[in-house]
Amino acid sequence: MRRIGLTGAAAVAVLGMALAGCTSGGPLATLPASHGASASATGAGAAAAPSAKPTPAGPVVTITPGNGTRGADPSKGIAVTASGGTLKNVSVRTAGDPVTGSYSAGSTSWHSRWALNVSQSYTVTVTAAASNGSTVTKTAAFRTLTPASTFTTKILEGYGQSYGVGMPIILYFSQRITNRAAVEHALQISTSKPVIGSWYWDYPCNMAATCAYFRPRDYWPAGTTVSFTGHLNGVEGAPGVYGHHTLTQTFGIGQSVIAVASTKAHRTKIYVDGKLRYDWPISSGKPGDDTPDGSYLTIEKANPVEMKGPGYDLMVPWSVRFTFSGDYYHDAYWSVGQQGFENVSHGCVNLAPADAETYYNLAVPGDPITIGGSPRGGTWGNGWTMWFLSWPQYLKGSALHQAVEAGPGGSTFVNPATLPPDTAKAPLQTAAANNSV
Repeated sequence: MRRIGLTGAAAVAVLGMALAGCTSGGPLATLPASHGASASATGAGAAAAPSAKPTPAGPVVTITPGNGTRGADPSKGIAVTASGGTLKNVSVRTAGDPVTGSYSAGSTSWHSRWALNVSQSYTVTVTAAASNGSTVTKTAAFRTLTPASTFTTKILEGYGQSYGVGMPIILYFSQRITNRAAVEHALQISTSKPVIGSWYWDYPCNMAATCAYFRPRDYWPAGTTVSFTGHLNGVEGAPGVYGHHTLTQTFGIGQSVIAVASTKAHRTKIYVDGKLRYDWPISSGKPGDDTPDGSYLTIEKANPVEMKGPGYDLMVPWSVRFTFSGDYYHDAYWSVGQQGFENVSHGCVNLAPADAETYYNLAVPGDPITIGGSPRGGTWGNGWTMWFLSWPQYLKGSALHQAVEAGPGGSTFVNPATLPPDTAKAPLQTAAANNSV
């Protein structure tokens, strides 16, 4: 904005105001000269003029970043204080994401809740009051920095899609995140039913430079609606590397469909909504190709899937995948005679055609599949293996070392020691401990 100087009559007027201001408020009033009186009041008998009453001092308001600041660090947000008074109102105008914040006890300070957007202008207007009733209004306008380097974040879940009760929220980060506590603090979850869970950081992960997973302590309640917001715009994920967008998503948790297989008993049980619905014969991996133990989640399904290996290349119907390396529940019409008696597969769980079709029609991504009784343990990261870890183990993966309590009003971080005891039972409400060994 150009500065326009005062010239001509305007300048004279300002000068006159300045001079008038310099002659007011002295200790003695100047009396006009009159007939029979001195032009100045002196001597013992002179009456002193009454003193002017001081103007009540209002509170001192400080806004950070200050007015005119350019290149403010968005990760630090906005801080407001009132010295000698209390804050009555703090408002923030911006074309970016709306800014919310909270007052301290006694309303002597205020701080924005989330990071500010990068490359964005803000105007903060503050009203504060002193105990004597005097008020002050102050405004500060500033602009945040434009970072030289940014990171992006993607969420695996699709909008409005339905997932199984074991499904974690999976986030993929384009850059290595070193300031994981700051990023984790910016992640908010709202759930239609109360949920306790935790974030877990994985780096490097299969799909990105850094991953973060939110998993409930126990399986999600069936029918839960989950809304996620990553307030990542302006968060410094690594030195000089800032998020530049806010990520949101809403998805649902469907009915509970849980598969539990025993490679020793050659059977799998399928529980639907907490009740045993099916008990089928299976054939799992033959010696040397043993199906690995662990509590997995269904990843995807297709009908058919081409499967290749030493001596075979087949289009396999009704196939539901649960490891990245290629283990499935699937139709194996060629092994029906061995199912229930012998393990003859290359690592998959073989089912009779009608059973495979029934399970295929039930399955969505995130349905738990637990394999037990195998001489081979599961491998972390070979599939969505978040349920390999017990709850105490999973908590250790949080950068904040805190649990998350989520509900319709959003989420808060809490000390795990303050949580109510866990009463969930495996395998229908949660995964068994040490299930991958």
